[in-house]
Amino acid sequence: MQARLAERYPAAAAGLAAYADLLAGDGVVRGLIGPRETARLWSRHVANCAVLEELVPQGSSVADVGSGAGLPGLPLALVRPDLSVVLVEPLLRRATFLSEAVEALGLAGRVEVLRGRAEDVSLSVDVVTARAVAPLDRLAGWTLPHARAGGVLLALKGEGAAEEVAASLVALEKVGGGNAEVLTCGAGVVDPPTTVVRVVRMTAGRRKGSR
Repeated sequence: MQARLAERYPAAAAGLAAYADLLAGDGVVRGLIGPRETARLWSRHVANCAVLEELVPQGSSVADVGSGAGLPGLPLALVRPDLSVVLVEPLLRRATFLSEAVEALGLAGRVEVLRGRAEDVSLSVDVVTARAVAPLDRLAGWTLPHARAGGVLLALKGEGAAEEVAASLVALEKVGGGNAEVLTCGAGVVDPPTTVVRVVRMTAGRRKGSR
């Protein structure tokens, strides 16, 4: 998996490897990554998130909400030097790790760490990302308000993505979301491909409408 990712993103190979080392070291020690996850860091975490870049327009501003250990925000920033990224994370120990990782990976010029809950901060970006944060109906209320009109939410989801979308239509409408679609990315790099729910922000909606 590491080799396939390096082949796809040769300029980012060293940075991705350094990030994986951080996750396997400090990430485990600080409780951001479970010890059993180290054997599948590349397949389940780093590569799975890096390929999300296929759905991010050139030159976008990105907010990664509930960033945790920096997934997907840091892999995105590493493979796409055209992006500016804000990592939004409420917990101090995670935010501290993120700040240290940004410095260690040489991303300080275009990646910012913002400590706070998604519903308590105010952003206006092109793309909002989230991974394993909450069911889509709740997640939309926390994330979509940070996307500008015409911007998108890209939520990494699992096999039940289509069912989540069907159950979240009212919640999405309340926060200004348009039609949601289930997409995949990373074919040829990750198996199975990464599943993503993409929602366009159409109107202003209500900031905390789904919560």
